[in-house]
Amino acid sequence: MIISKTPYRISFFGGGTDYPVWYKENGGAVLATTIDKYCYITCRYLPPFFRHNHRIVYSKVENVENISQIRHPSVRATLEYMGIENGVEIHHDGDLPARTGLGSSSSFTVGLLHSLYALKGVMPTSLRLANEAIHIERDVLKEHVGSQDQILAACGGFKKICFSGDDDFKLTPVIMNRDRLEELQNHIMLIFTGFSRIASKIAKSQIKNTHRKKPELASMCSMVDEALKILAENRDIKDFGRLLHESWKIKRSLTDKISTPEIDDIYNAAYKAGAIGGKLLGAGGGGFMILFVEPDKQSRVKKSLKNVLHVPFKFENAGSEIIFHTVSYEPVSDIETQLVTVSGPIKAQGKTKTKIVEVKKSRGTLIKTGKVRQ
Repeated sequence: MIISKTPYRISFFGGGTDYPVWYKENGGAVLATTIDKYCYITCRYLPPFFRHNHRIVYSKVENVENISQIRHPSVRATLEYMGIENGVEIHHDGDLPARTGLGSSSSFTVGLLHSLYALKGVMPTSLRLANEAIHIERDVLKEHVGSQDQILAACGGFKKICFSGDDDFKLTPVIMNRDRLEELQNHIMLIFTGFSRIASKIAKSQIKNTHRKKPELASMCSMVDEALKILAENRDIKDFGRLLHESWKIKRSLTDKISTPEIDDIYNAAYKAGAIGGKLLGAGGGGFMILFVEPDKQSRVKKSLKNVLHVPFKFENAGSEIIFHTVSYEPVSDIETQLVTVSGPIKAQGKTKTKIVEVKKSRGTLIKTGKVRQ
């Protein structure tokens, strides 16, 4: 059995310049970080005792004979891409709801790729996971997606990502001392507007408007370096919040689908209560919003948003990880006896305990014989 843990992300500046329609001609950049809220994918080869060959569990449960019958687009495409021939069982669990602007769809794809590679005994690099997730979402599924979500989910951390015209990207870690990082983090509130949406539909509208919004997108891209200067030069941290406010005003003008009257009401109420800036995360239309608020004014902002959920969070640096792994085997048709290495969790107090167990394999099922060899 394999369990992967893949983070969600919040994006501060440059969103919209990570679409190929923009960066292939103009270059692009984003400033974003992953947070300590995760997508968990549990994966194993399915024992041959069931009428179905594949079992997929998310907000729905799918029991199917063939991969082509799977309704979940990312699961179907990823299993086909990975060349999975044997029955598998996949479970998804998330700390936060999907379709809410935190890059959850890409975290799912990256986590599923990571789990399936581990099931095959392969340890892919973070960059490989990012590139293959982009390929699946953009080229296979034909979704209207940018490139930052997959990269951040795979690599993790507080990063500046630059995109070039040849579909390449460069990752630069944002380095700050601990006090400055905590100061930034303590000024950011993550709130849930209560509205979810399908990001690809909103992104499609934004992509169509790209040629008419070049000055706006260029300005949003330039804000990435301006934000880094604020952090690096130890300027007043409130300048970061003011820049967020300017960025939000530009973002909501890119298409009429990004904001709604309800979202505007939430933002305006928070702003009047003391928020310096903020923005809706992801493509827009609903989901999560970040607000930049001085710590001593956050309780006042919370009171002004009575029906809005506040979600505490921390920055994280790990990216997608395999947090549980036991050796899995390709099912075989005949019965054979062999020695199998059975390992516990990868991170068990810094050590991996291993024992050798003699087993028999019958139609892919491991049957212990009771003989244990240390």
